[in-house]
Amino acid sequence: MVKKSIVFVALAGLLLAACGAAAPTSVAPGPNVPVSGITVAGHGEVRLVPNIATVTIGVRTNGANVSEVVAENAASVSSVMQALSNLGIAPEDMQTSNFNVYANQGYDPVTGLPGEITTYSVENTVNVTVRDLASLGELLDRAVSAGANSIWGVSFDVDDKSSAQAEARDIAVQKAMAEAQALAAAAGVTLGDIISISYTPTGYYYGPMFGMGGGGAAAESSTSIVPGQITVGADVSITFALK
Repeated sequence: MVKKSIVFVALAGLLLAACGAAAPTSVAPGPNVPVSGITVAGHGEVRLVPNIATVTIGVRTNGANVSEVVAENAASVSSVMQALSNLGIAPEDMQTSNFNVYANQGYDPVTGLPGEITTYSVENTVNVTVRDLASLGELLDRAVSAGANSIWGVSFDVDDKSSAQAEARDIAVQKAMAEAQALAAAAGVTLGDIISISYTPTGYYYGPMFGMGGGGAAAESSTSIVPGQITVGADVSITFALK
């Protein structure tokens, strides 16, 4: 009985020691660790005039013979790209984005089942980057005259926004710091060191308005394009310690 009691006591001691080792350790903050703070946000933005545009220009062709439709579409696309090249669009600023060939079928009005193939359609679209915005309206007109029958996705941008992005970031930081100083003064406290800071670049633009001319003057007036302005933005969040 004595030996068993000694073994039991020894095991109990080991279990208690193991539990003590696994227990979480709490560390009290030192004298230099901030126990309070203030978090503020700032937003900055810079507006720029766009200097490039992108647009998707396409040709859709229909016909009964698929080989003839493909050949006709290819000829029209070639004419469109030549017209763009004549206006100064570089080969590297033209990229095929979509090419589809599909059959068009009729449907039985009674059964609703598909019938025989009636025609074929071919679609070929090209993404174009325009670096001379003054010629954009004329470019769209020339593309239509050369055979393009679908144009969409006109968008504007600035080829290098790095300096504007940095300026927007600095504005956001200045606004956040001014807000922190104002809050601290109103509360009668003193700002300490910065504990954390986060930065998120944002951006959007005011969309353009564009359209073909109307009425009898449509053939004589070029497409009107209004690029608008691009807004480059930045958001920051700063947490200050309080003294």
